[in-house]
Amino acid sequence: MSAVPAARAAPLRLGAGVGLRAPHYRDFLESRPAVGWIEVHSENYFGDGGYDRYVLERVRADYPLSLHGVGLGLGSVEGFDERHLAKLERLVDATEPVLVSEHLCWGAAAGQHFNDLLPLAYTPEALRLVAERVLRVQEALGRRILVENISTYLELGASEMGEGEFIAELVRRTGCGVLLDVNNLFVTEVNHGADAAATMRAIPAGSVEEIHLAGHLVTEHCLIDHHGDRVADPVWRLYDAALERFGPVPSLIEWDTDIPELGVLLAEAANARTRIEASRVRAA
Repeated sequence: MSAVPAARAAPLRLGAGVGLRAPHYRDFLESRPAVGWIEVHSENYFGDGGYDRYVLERVRADYPLSLHGVGLGLGSVEGFDERHLAKLERLVDATEPVLVSEHLCWGAAAGQHFNDLLPLAYTPEALRLVAERVLRVQEALGRRILVENISTYLELGASEMGEGEFIAELVRRTGCGVLLDVNNLFVTEVNHGADAAATMRAIPAGSVEEIHLAGHLVTEHCLIDHHGDRVADPVWRLYDAALERFGPVPSLIEWDTDIPELGVLLAEAANARTRIEASRVRAA
């Protein structure tokens, strides 16, 4: 296996982390749980003060931090908000995160902002737009960002390329990295018959700098990426395949609905950590 580029070497040592959520603030403030790193949704900490920002500053002193945005809407033809970007820039400057990420989606049109991560048509026009936005964000932040694949519940007939091909070309044009959400890959595979393995093969091996793991909801009609359960067995198997292709990438347990006690998340992170270490041995 080729040597890891210097720019990726430090983040690769992070191992397994968990998303920091309000029900677990006290756990982190009082007992400093044994976890490699934490991630927060950037927008929850845009304020200059308040308890959430106080907790983030306290916890950031003990853990490497990843900022994960959910509202910038890189693919929105209308509604890309420079004020939102300015707030993100201030947060990045204040917290000095090791990783910063956004979703490959759109979320605004006709003067309305939708509280959802909406799928793009994978077309040359969409690629040009998203690439311009990624370059703008990277210029503003003065750093490389990661772009995450989303779960989808419908396919857009206008698409002219696959998701993996689209992401690979975005990486080539902008120098951005990839946040590979393995659960999202699995949900999309089941919902549409997409080939998750083929998507991973299309993404440049050196571009994936973070992996997300989460639970999904099984319904009569489709899988829903609800972040409200343990990681499912087939997602763990797909994760093993991702580690085989991309190496011992920092991996995060996401849990946003029906949040359990922190020990449940730590147990999931321990499972990921064991697999990361096995991947590290194989890569040595």
